[in-house]
Amino acid sequence: MRREALPKNPMPEVLVLYYSRNGATAELARHVCRGVESVAGVTARLRTVPAVTTLIEAPAPPVPGSGPPYASFEELAGCDGLVLGSPTRFGNMAAPLKYFLDGTAAAWASGALVGKPAAVFTSTSTQHGGQETTLLSMMLPLLHHGMVLVGLPYTAPALTSTEGGGSPYGASHVARREGPGLTTDEKELARLLGQRVAELALRLAPRAAS
Repeated sequence: MRREALPKNPMPEVLVLYYSRNGATAELARHVCRGVESVAGVTARLRTVPAVTTLIEAPAPPVPGSGPPYASFEELAGCDGLVLGSPTRFGNMAAPLKYFLDGTAAAWASGALVGKPAAVFTSTSTQHGGQETTLLSMMLPLLHHGMVLVGLPYTAPALTSTEGGGSPYGASHVARREGPGLTTDEKELARLLGQRVAELALRLAPRAAS
């Protein structure tokens, strides 16, 4: 059966797509969404991806038990901007997000994402747990899709004052076991990242014909 195309949102829409195991990346995603929606005329669509398993005969339920829905490839192709988030796995993005991105050949072949802004965020359990390499690993498929990468400038005060996560490559969080959650600087950098992607999406999104 041919799947119907999703109705186009008249406002530019930024897809905030993440995988989270213990909740820290999910919390970052929510602050990214706040930043997106701080820009008048832009909306955020929060989505996640299912966990992967070697037991292919036992697929994940089509709807998660809690949290945002799973992303579809149609939502990815139709977005005006994209922000990807993942915890680190030995300095790389987590397998569930990589699995989803590995299935985006149709969007690549059609050029659906070319010229659209994109950014990345991550969390680690230690200060030197591979945050920057994880962020870079998420950028690679975005470059192949022809997207415009957005980072965090050093004009942002939180980037130099942070004692936790945060880098010019994207927002991040150091999930120390004794910590209370995201620091004020980490929240601000996640919010700023979403804001910057939204501002660029607003400039680049095609306008409806008048």
